[in-house]
Amino acid sequence: MTNMDHQSPERDGETLLTVEGVGKRFSGLQALQDVDMTVNSGEIIGLIGPNGAGKTTLFNCISGAFPPTSGTVTLEGNVISGLPAHKVARAGLARTFQITRPLEELTVVENAMVGAHIHTRRRQEAREIALENLEFVGLSDRAEEEAGELTVGAQKRLELARAISTRPKILLLDEIMAGLTPQESNQMLGLFRQLRERGTSLLIIEHDMKAIMNISDYVKVLDQGQGIAFGKPNEVVEDDRVIEAYIGGFDVDA
Repeated sequence: MTNMDHQSPERDGETLLTVEGVGKRFSGLQALQDVDMTVNSGEIIGLIGPNGAGKTTLFNCISGAFPPTSGTVTLEGNVISGLPAHKVARAGLARTFQITRPLEELTVVENAMVGAHIHTRRRQEAREIALENLEFVGLSDRAEEEAGELTVGAQKRLELARAISTRPKILLLDEIMAGLTPQESNQMLGLFRQLRERGTSLLIIEHDMKAIMNISDYVKVLDQGQGIAFGKPNEVVEDDRVIEAYIGGFDVDA
């Protein structure tokens, strides 16, 4: 199969997020170059690529961590590229990070409330939203513990609860399953499916190829800062440029 990045498979749902011609340069390094992609309502999109491909840089450009050097990002037709992160979150886009950084001296529920405060200043309302989402991720029984006492797996679930407490329309997950046990990873995948059923679209960076291929409706592949393929998982793993970028193929059922 040849490069399929510019093909447009027929997809359900309305376009929610559009990334068009996005590039990012750091001094002499071109980290991203002319990246295009879309995420539709109700979709789970996997974002994969070798280390250094530009995946987290793309997340940073989308989420407002820093502005792209070129191109635009729109959410429901409104330009969000260049906006600060809190305004992007308020517009309906939330993200998690590779390394969890809970506010260790605050309680678990207080950490989740940080996300809820994006939309409300009322402490009680924020607490109710946070508790609801802690129950969703299975941490309601630890709500009053200090966040620093949580295991890595529980911190990942807290990170997810904080993000969904912003009530996002689309959620960007950056290697949220890294460091989890197989059982914890399966539980996390179950949460992703439930979020999609609740109407949240997901864009996921993940190195667990079995997981990302089985959970994703479509997969976008980056290599050296450029998009090289987009399509259904079983199509992407047969793409010549994807195989070359990874030095070998994938077995989706492995």
